[in-house]
Amino acid sequence: MLNLLDECRDAERIGISGHVRPDGDCVGAVLSLQMYLRKCLPEADVRVFLEQPSEIFREIRGFHEIVTDFPEEAPFDVFFALDTDAERMGGAEKYFRAAAKKINIDHHLRAAGSGDVNHIDSSVGSTCELMYDLMDEEKLDRDIAMALYIGIIHDTGVFQYSCTTPATMEKGANLIRYGFDFSRLIRETFFQKTYVQAQIAGRALMESIRFLDGRCIVSAVDRKTMDFYNVGTKDLDGIVNQLRNIEGVECAIFMYQTDVMEYKVSLRSGEKVNVAEVASYFGGGGHARAAGCTMKGTFHDCVNNLSLHIEKQLEAGGSAS
Repeated sequence: MLNLLDECRDAERIGISGHVRPDGDCVGAVLSLQMYLRKCLPEADVRVFLEQPSEIFREIRGFHEIVTDFPEEAPFDVFFALDTDAERMGGAEKYFRAAAKKINIDHHLRAAGSGDVNHIDSSVGSTCELMYDLMDEEKLDRDIAMALYIGIIHDTGVFQYSCTTPATMEKGANLIRYGFDFSRLIRETFFQKTYVQAQIAGRALMESIRFLDGRCIVSAVDRKTMDFYNVGTKDLDGIVNQLRNIEGVECAIFMYQTDVMEYKVSLRSGEKVNVAEVASYFGGGGHARAAGCTMKGTFHDCVNNLSLHIEKQLEAGGSAS
């Protein structure tokens, strides 16, 4: 088992980052680790470098200290890549590559990891669950516990997704004993939407298309529509889950335009489609029930290419692993 404190012993400068477009698991992981290391190694300078996360995570301690502009820095003694590999770190990749020691902690299925030290375990549902296992429970406090809990609920869909295990539930129960308002955090960070977010979600649902005998559904939002509603990519979170919840749908696809002839694609599925396999074919990845990728081409090109792989799994009729 990786020992976080031993790996950082005698380090004066420690950096932490995650993936581009950080989600709840990524934000919870990097900020919980920053708090933990600052508490256990008070002499070390510990900083987080990350693209600006959504304001829904602003209650996590350290949120407003996140460095989002990636300035030039001297090489770090230790640099952590959490919930990602090096290729998805964006502006923080340069710090990771230059660090004296590189540590990669992730729960996504990777070949080996990107660090000098790698702790990759795809059997758990979130990187925050991994962080919980790696931290000395006696050193946890309310703030660290809240950050870990937020990460776990976001990557397990509030304990709904198939990546949830009995151990996940036990860890969630242990964390809420620290006394934060977990029900409010679930509501405000996972379910609650602004009025404009509800509008764009309604538009996406209204314009969705079912195909493959209704077993698959797709919706897309182009740049013009995003500009009309004055929304950013973070405002589109959760739409794919709403599509997946429609009765009879085995696989949901949500796409938003990122450039000319380019789309960011999110996939969610039931038991019959392993969307991680679909996404990996197009250079993406994720989990069996939740994955994503970036695709080039027209909307119809993307849907046609995705449907070829989805249909094969549906026709096979088996359970996706």
